[in-house]
Amino acid sequence: MRWLSNVCLPGDPRRWRVGLDGEDQIAALRPLAPGSRAAGDDWRGDRLSPGAVDLQINGGLGLAFPELQNADLPRLLELLERLWSDGVEAICPTLVTCGVAPLRQALAVLEQARTRHQRGRCQLLGAHLEGPFLAPARRGAHPSQHLAEPSLAGLRERIGGFEADINLVTLAPELAGAAELIQALRADGIVVSLGHSEADETQAGEAFAAGVTMVTHSFNAMAGLGHRSPGPLAAAVLRGDVALGLIADGVHVAPSMALLLQRLGPEQLVIVSDALAPYGLAEGRHRWDKRVLLVEDGSCRLEDGTLAGVTLPLLEGVKRLAAWGGAVEGAIRAATVTPRRVLGDERPLEELLMGMPIGECLRWSVGSDGTLDWSRPG
Repeated sequence: MRWLSNVCLPGDPRRWRVGLDGEDQIAALRPLAPGSRAAGDDWRGDRLSPGAVDLQINGGLGLAFPELQNADLPRLLELLERLWSDGVEAICPTLVTCGVAPLRQALAVLEQARTRHQRGRCQLLGAHLEGPFLAPARRGAHPSQHLAEPSLAGLRERIGGFEADINLVTLAPELAGAAELIQALRADGIVVSLGHSEADETQAGEAFAAGVTMVTHSFNAMAGLGHRSPGPLAAAVLRGDVALGLIADGVHVAPSMALLLQRLGPEQLVIVSDALAPYGLAEGRHRWDKRVLLVEDGSCRLEDGTLAGVTLPLLEGVKRLAAWGGAVEGAIRAATVTPRRVLGDERPLEELLMGMPIGECLRWSVGSDGTLDWSRPG
């Protein structure tokens, strides 16, 4: 067995020895006694984590997931290879508000792509439906003509037969009919997230009690933290068990507020990319459905200035949060471990790592200039 020594696991104060079998899979994890000088490849305190999981990504390489056609399958597989090279192990492909027929077509294409998974490609998890059951006043860049009032009939029209292919649904829980949808989605084993919502603290608290377990892109498309109107984030933080999605680009949420959110809910934070179709392409003018998308410095806006998403890799958010002064361990976990918790994998980190090929994990190091970076260990 080959050993790695002086390895840190994010969030664990101990140092570890990691044993690799003949196929370079993690076969042993043993904590080191303080002061121990165990033999092995010395990692000097670098962190070891699983690959990243992105719960909110809308496309890339020119593909918008809600517009997928059968002919897009080769480019979709290319995108999954690009995501793997950017440290992302798995994604919930996000389908923003669109028509019923395009939605079902996209789900069918994603279903085909899942059967073609292989090593060296990011894995397609169940889709994330962001809409159409959203508050019109908080729709952001979602097209108003495809918004819908919550109803069980409307839900089944969209996802009937694809329930097993969906992991996450974002909706506005304060809308009439949303309570029935939350119950139905939870019965199908689908995670429900509050987003694009006008819910106040009380309404959000009721939604969390009813089974909503996440907030989609915290601060964006919802009320903020007010000292007299606390809003949904206060309810989520005070519960302690609601995941807090965060786009950590410094534009969607100011760095100081991102740091505040991490300090308020360090175990709840989930970094998402919210990347759009131009991810992996040059900046400039791009198409999004029939609209023009302007990409500059990694940010995507509609022509009227509406902020629509980013083109930054998911792990850039981890690096930026750490650079702003965020807890390094927490930033790493927010993109690698906590997303798995949202989807129901409650195993401790050492159990998550057992059996993983070391080359599919991430090695995190802090440079002499204090910057956090990652690589795939050899």
